Amino acid sequence: MVDSKLLAALPKTDLHVHLDGSLRLGTLIELAAERGVQLPSETQEGMRELVFKDRYANLAEYLAGFAYTGAVMQDAEALARTSYELAWDNIDEGVRYIEVRFAPQLHMHRGFGYGDVLRAVDQGLKRAQAEHEASEAVAVRGEPPFRYGIIVCALRMFDERFSAWYRQLCEVLRETPSKQVYATAALELARAAVRLRDEEGMPIVAFDLAGHEAGFPAKHYWEAFQYSHEYFLKRTVHAGEAYGPESIYSAIAELHADRIGHGYHLFDADKLADTSIQDPEGYCQALAQYIADRRITIEVCITSNLQTNPEIGDVKRHAFKKMLDAQLSATLCTDNRLVSHTTVTREYELAQQAFDMTPKQVRSTIIYGFKRSFYPGGYREKRAYVRAIIDYYDSVLAAAG
Repeated sequence: MVDSKLLAALPKTDLHVHLDGSLRLGTLIELAAERGVQLPSETQEGMRELVFKDRYANLAEYLAGFAYTGAVMQDAEALARTSYELAWDNIDEGVRYIEVRFAPQLHMHRGFGYGDVLRAVDQGLKRAQAEHEASEAVAVRGEPPFRYGIIVCALRMFDERFSAWYRQLCEVLRETPSKQVYATAALELARAAVRLRDEEGMPIVAFDLAGHEAGFPAKHYWEAFQYSHEYFLKRTVHAGEAYGPESIYSAIAELHADRIGHGYHLFDADKLADTSIQDPEGYCQALAQYIADRRITIEVCITSNLQTNPEIGDVKRHAFKKMLDAQLSATLCTDNRLVSHTTVTREYELAQQAFDMTPKQVRSTIIYGFKRSFYPGGYREKRAYVRAIIDYYDSVLAAAG
């Protein structure tokens, strides 16, 4: 078992972390006061008691806090600051690569578009990266530098309350069926992401689909993901978080997913809704084997899953154990550092305690994160970076005895 101090020293990744779920609580309170956003409490203790709890009754309660974080993140200064602080929160616990994901359309309004939102986030992350690279840790001691990518999220569903941009879209397309509106918003985002990546060189590394799975199947967003596929923008999809294995299959087969966010219900044959599947257990095993063969990486978020699926109960019942046994390419992530009260180090501590992970399993899970990242550089650059990470990882272990 790798102890907590050593875990914090080892280089790690976070491939599934939502910007608007990972603010510093003090920053949220400060930004709210500056921008006239009313919070349930003006103290950190009060906000933890009323909003950002250790345990949540259901998914709706878990998501309630995003109304407050989103409300204070409507300008460039707030987006740059929260991105910068998120980067340093990761750097300070040994995380050396993150892929920050968020839905730009949640932060857009008249005069503040795709480019404005994404430039602000990139500015904050880039500033932290430059400071770390110039620090003694990298410049003198030779530790691996911090790197990052940006993942843009389309939403499976939304309404006019979600943001000013979504309100305007709903008004313009009032006579259009809602599912077509959702698909249109996703395609618009894909086009903007490709344009900003290609024209401005932004490190936008992937396209994501997030939100309620039930009732909003992957096929409705095919055009946006096909566009991403055609323009070599990688793809990850929230699937199997609150729905059965079919959602995971659809993400891979219909949306060309390179990675799966959560994937918690991969092995749950009783969650299959398709009554035409004659052998549910066999279906799940075949799907798991397909994922294993193609090294489709699962972004596992243990604490978040326990909070949004209270029926799991004991962490030892989490599906990550089955993923380990099946030798899937799975890596541990935070999902939302603030909302879930967690860190990358904490996720590895939980997994070790619950599943008796060996040092070899810990190493493999961490290294999967680097190898299966959507690193924004070329293949040779990524290969050299991963090699440097592995060498540093082994040197930290050797020094610890």
